Amino acid sequence: MTFQLAVCSEMVFRDLPIIDRVKRIHELGFAVEIWSWHDKDLEALAATGATFTSMTGYLHGDLIDPATADDVVRTAELSIEAAETLGVTRLNLHTAELVDGQAARPRQRATGEMWLTALRTLERIGELGAQAGMTFCVENLNTLVDHPGVPLARAKDTLALVEGLGHPNVKMMLDLYHAQIGEGNLVELIRRCGTAIGEIQVADVPGRCEPGTGEINYPTIARALHEIGFTGTVGLEAWNSADSAAALAAFRVAFTV
Repeated sequence: MTFQLAVCSEMVFRDLPIIDRVKRIHELGFAVEIWSWHDKDLEALAATGATFTSMTGYLHGDLIDPATADDVVRTAELSIEAAETLGVTRLNLHTAELVDGQAARPRQRATGEMWLTALRTLERIGELGAQAGMTFCVENLNTLVDHPGVPLARAKDTLALVEGLGHPNVKMMLDLYHAQIGEGNLVELIRRCGTAIGEIQVADVPGRCEPGTGEINYPTIARALHEIGFTGTVGLEAWNSADSAAALAAFRVAFTV
């Protein structure tokens, strides 16, 4: 196995409290991802002995909006402090704030000001990451099904931001579930993104469940990642179609190359 495999604790074993989900994922041999951190007992999570690979890197604000970009930077600093408790070195960003999965301030088109503001804000955040030894990853989203109203959400947009900035502490959180819905052509997308990738996130389409439940050929995806030399984290950010343990097993099979 050439990848570190991680599982989003927010989406599996949902009949259990979050602390027990983390323990279960850890027992099954996976690293753990969380979304929000401000509503969790971080000390208790750290005491589980699990390896945590990523978590939310901001609380409020839009990268693309001059009126709220300072909030992104301010809460990114708070996220760094929280990440240190769990040993997390990769923090997740979106181009616009999400509230219950929806854009807090929906926009239907992108402007030049949005691009420039996003780059300037990411430069500030990249410097925070450099000082803390952490990497901030900008996640692509789909606006057709899950996140309408989020500007600069496509993988080609987040890639343009990361490459345009060129900061070693700002990478892509390349979510292949979102990319399949919004763009497709995933193997070529992986090849194009290359070293801009900080982490891969996966779920199948449709349904956002584990690999093998939909149309994405994840063993082919795993080989494509191997071919470009990617040896980082692949995170399962998916619902389980039936049994959570079986979903994790299917994930492991799909990404064993």
